[in-house]
Amino acid sequence: MYFKQVTVKGMGCLSYIIGCPKAQVACVVDPKRDMQIYLDLARQNGMKITHIFETHIHADHVSGNMELHSRTGAEICFMEGTPATFEHTEVKEGETMSFGNARLEFLKTPGHTPDSMSILVTDLSRSEDPWLVLTGDCMFVGDIGRPDLAGEKLIAEQTANLYNSLYNKLGKLPIDMEVYPAHGEGSLCGKGMSAKSSSTIGFETKHNPVLNLSEDDFTLQMQQSFPDRPKSFSHIINTNKNGPPLLERCPMVRDLSPQQVKAEKERGAVILDTRDTAAFGGVHIPGSINIGFALQTANWIGLVINPDAELILIVTDKEAYEAMSIQLHRIGYDNIIGYLYGGIAAWQEAGYPIGQLWQISSEQLRKKLENKNYNHFFDVRTPAEWADGHIEGAIHLPWTNLLKELPDIAKDEEVIVTCGVGYRGNIAASFLQGEGFEHVHSLAGGVMAWKNSGLPLIK
Repeated sequence: MYFKQVTVKGMGCLSYIIGCPKAQVACVVDPKRDMQIYLDLARQNGMKITHIFETHIHADHVSGNMELHSRTGAEICFMEGTPATFEHTEVKEGETMSFGNARLEFLKTPGHTPDSMSILVTDLSRSEDPWLVLTGDCMFVGDIGRPDLAGEKLIAEQTANLYNSLYNKLGKLPIDMEVYPAHGEGSLCGKGMSAKSSSTIGFETKHNPVLNLSEDDFTLQMQQSFPDRPKSFSHIINTNKNGPPLLERCPMVRDLSPQQVKAEKERGAVILDTRDTAAFGGVHIPGSINIGFALQTANWIGLVINPDAELILIVTDKEAYEAMSIQLHRIGYDNIIGYLYGGIAAWQEAGYPIGQLWQISSEQLRKKLENKNYNHFFDVRTPAEWADGHIEGAIHLPWTNLLKELPDIAKDEEVIVTCGVGYRGNIAASFLQGEGFEHVHSLAGGVMAWKNSGLPLIK
């Protein structure tokens, strides 16, 4: 049996290619949209991909099922009852399929979504007993799937389903069975996942804190808060339900002149500046949003920018444009008009207005705080980060809250923003600028720089 886990770092998406080189067949489970790696792995091992299995309709990333189907003709399969509206095959509880020595058995495990399934995998060359289980978004390593994505009306039903799937179905599997989920660290489909990308049933049922509760306590815990749902989630769910468009249908790459960028901006296009915080702070197009390259870039974009926005990218070169385009396509942001050819220097040379987001050093901030020479100082980190230590004088305003409701302050007053290392702070600060706040600063290096400067934090 051939088995390979494929990881999308930052987003925490995990997919799988399973097959048998001897029989020259393979299948893919939960493929990512940029799917060339599955073709490469199959070819390298002399296999043809004949089936694509989706453990559920995903909310955090656009599936690669249509892309992979267009290249291989592979059959796309969901658990029975799926809301998918495009051509597909439905499998049933207990049904099996074999790919040479690899045998798959399908389990209905609703809870994260009503149509979720898990897949038992057996290597017939070694044993008739299943070796591992692909748990989709039902059971993670160190966490479980969130039951709230189907909507508030279904959360009680989904919570009961999730408990049954975890405790009475997956939890009853042999303790030595290996667990391979559809997500790992970085995903917004859970809230406490381990950095390890696989586990065993026995380890999870013993050490996963959500798998050692009474049904009442489990239900109570599921009523507590989950990670903020990005703007992109509803768009991604609908895209996956209706069948993702092939990337060849997306707008062609366009290198835009400053004049074209200006015209598109005036028409309503969103300017996404992908440069680092220092470069953006020095000069940028007024109203642009600064989200640079980082592990969780796609998640941040999904929280800040509407998925139907038409985007123009500010990048350092064409390679950076292509890399960011991949990130955007993974979450269904396909309306990419192009990028500013010649970068921000071309915009300046055209004589168009520029904006600046001054970075303030830890020492400068210390003096401002001591002399009370500031108006507003916001720490936009999570509650857990804030509780772990923060700068005295800061007001806690998680950036996900800030994005939902602007602070009730005068837009002509100075605003200083900080986060962990400056990345989210710059996103929040550029967002405030775009909303008309005139004097916004970001703490260079964030709380990390403050701490490394020998300055104290309080709890």
